[in-house]
Amino acid sequence: MRLIIEVVKVKGKCAVGYKPGDYFVFNSFYIEPTKAKICLHALSAMQNILYAIAHGISPKALGVGDENTAYVQCPDPGKPFTDGGTVLFRIRRCDNDSNRQASNR
Repeated sequence: MRLIIEVVKVKGKCAVGYKPGDYFVFNSFYIEPTKAKICLHALSAMQNILYAIAHGISPKALGVGDENTAYVQCPDPGKPFTDGGTVLFRIRRCDNDSNRQASNR
């Protein structure tokens, strides 16, 4: 199952440089090559949720969204604790990239 992981909001300054609209694709057991950098801190925060959604469990059942969309936040708390910032990600099931465009409403 393909999942689109998209940056929705950045609060503070993301150490990786994520901006709203940046995305990467999780496909079965790998991340498809894209221009976006992959932040290991953010990836580790969403790893269990990606696995569960990819295996058919709804984000709603996990308590992180509705039936088709999950929201996950990176663990960097930002100012005043770190020089970084936190990023909110949206995770959606997707069959192909054209679905990504339709789901951005």
